[in-house]
Amino acid sequence: MPGKRKETMEIREMLRRFQQGQSSRHIARDLRINRKTVDRYRAWAVEQELLEGPLPPLGELHQLLEETLNDSSPPQNTSTVEPYREVVERLRKEGVEIAATYERLKERGYTGSYASVYRFVRRLEPRTPDVTVRVETRPGEEGQVDFGYAGKMIDPETGELRKTWAFVMTLSWSRHQYVEFVFNQKVETWLRLHRNAFAFFGAVPERVVIDNLKAAVVRACFHDPQVQQSYRECAEHYGFLIAPCLPETPRHKGKVESGGVHYVKRNFLGGREVTAIAQANRDVRRWVNTTAGYRTHGTTKEKPLERFELEQATLRPLPNTPYDMAVWKQVKLHRDCHVVFDQAYYSAPFRLVGQQLWVRGGSREVHIYSADYQLVATHTRAARPGRRMTHLDHMPPHKVPGLILTRETCRQQAAEMGPFTRNVVDALLDHRPEDRLRTAGRLLRLGDRFGRERLEAACARAWRFDDPAYMTIKRILEQGLDAEELPDPAASSPPTMVFARKAEELVGHLTGGVSWR
Repeated sequence: MPGKRKETMEIREMLRRFQQGQSSRHIARDLRINRKTVDRYRAWAVEQELLEGPLPPLGELHQLLEETLNDSSPPQNTSTVEPYREVVERLRKEGVEIAATYERLKERGYTGSYASVYRFVRRLEPRTPDVTVRVETRPGEEGQVDFGYAGKMIDPETGELRKTWAFVMTLSWSRHQYVEFVFNQKVETWLRLHRNAFAFFGAVPERVVIDNLKAAVVRACFHDPQVQQSYRECAEHYGFLIAPCLPETPRHKGKVESGGVHYVKRNFLGGREVTAIAQANRDVRRWVNTTAGYRTHGTTKEKPLERFELEQATLRPLPNTPYDMAVWKQVKLHRDCHVVFDQAYYSAPFRLVGQQLWVRGGSREVHIYSADYQLVATHTRAARPGRRMTHLDHMPPHKVPGLILTRETCRQQAAEMGPFTRNVVDALLDHRPEDRLRTAGRLLRLGDRFGRERLEAACARAWRFDDPAYMTIKRILEQGLDAEELPDPAASSPPTMVFARKAEELVGHLTGGVSWR
């Protein structure tokens, strides 16, 4: 279009009239401008998305005009961001925020303004209005928590790339936030992150708004959600109220959804190179206390860290004792009188076999409760997976001897019953190649059934007839043969070894001094 570009203030007046819905004819008459010129500026305003929303300040509008109409002619409809279209499209598909996109373009040599990038992105991504009602809270009243996928990071233990999640807790009034990247969303991780967040703030909000994450909510329900017992205990320790948001309504915690997780993903993580998770956590901590903390928030129009200085006094103080991070889990007591918790085994009274029990696993101790929350067992927490933590009084009485059975205890018990019982037990334990320890234990338990004196007599009879077997001795006791007199009185004591030749002859033969005759 021929002619000189209009003054910035005049163009701003046109924009104001455009937004009021005035016709080009009306504007041309009032401002004494050619109607076709007004139409061209209207087309330019449409392209720059200036027909809605607040009018840009004069400085920003002037810069926009310089960038888009740098030849001093009316609108030409060419953006300075156009050469970077592919880069912008790729970053936006990755979920990178506009501000971060602008920073990545500057790294690639872009010299234009943020406003140009903003308008270019808005032209690429037409938006439909989403009407919501904003609810503001008083200082110290609320914190909002959420997890968000954060891509892959390097596991320092394996050096491999693993999926990570960003945990974000945002204080609703100040918008100050705590961010930490983790590899899983387990209950233990969820509790530890809360402890870390409260330690970071140095205080606790009155309530915490959460999503229906399995680590926090057992059953998501519109009217009556069920919260994990572990999380309930955490809330009791710190003194905050749990406020689950409604199912499938993330806008109910929009401060952490849009200003927390999404803000972290699209600004801190946007366009960053893959790094180790430990380094990412160090960097994000610094970023929270600098870039994010001292930005002017879009809603409050204040800096989060400056507002946090005012809010901190209204938060609840930390408890005097550290949180144990106990995890609750419902388990079944198996036939071996043990439950499985965190890949280790813990005993409980045998009378509860087959029942559903509750396990509370703390950092040092594991407590087992009945279905009605009565304490039935306490164990030291296992130091490694696979370990069995057993109390003998939890086992059936008839099973206990087998658990404590050893070769030494067998020989000792046998000696207490008599010499023949000791001989029989020694013969069983010295048998090769089979291990007869269990048989020896069963033999000794016959003394509980029939009495020690009868067992000794039965062993003497079996020894006399050179048949020191368990089944033989059991049959003698069951048939009452132990009461019968032995045929040979000499058999009342254990037989002794008798050599066919004298000892001198044997020694002499071995040393070569004596020959056999």
